[in-house]
Amino acid sequence: MIRFIIRTVITAAVFAFILPLIPGIDFHGNFGTAVVAALVFGILGWLVDLVAKLITGVLTVTTLGLALLILIPLWMLGFWILPAIALRLVADAMPHYMHVHGWIPAIEGGFVMLLLGAMTSERPMGKK
Repeated sequence: MIRFIIRTVITAAVFAFILPLIPGIDFHGNFGTAVVAALVFGILGWLVDLVAKLITGVLTVTTLGLALLILIPLWMLGFWILPAIALRLVADAMPHYMHVHGWIPAIEGGFVMLLLGAMTSERPMGKK
């Protein structure tokens, strides 16, 4: 539980202080709003990942595995796009507090959030 709280506070700090430094991302609010944005980002990030996995599973089953020839390279090259989609969804969910102007700032912000997720992962790298 304490790990979740620390991760949420760090994510909120990124929303409040780091993401507004990226041209095209505006955040207007106090730290409490950033905490709410961090929680919404966590939920939407989980949903985006779940939908991506569901689509991958359905395509894999319906094509008898042939879709994996395309999906595996897409996952390897495009895994960093999922946080960008979640960031855009957060901006859509909280339009009075956050604006993301275009996909380039969303991808840059998503990359920052991906790095944050890798650094604060509950699982150490290399261990299962």
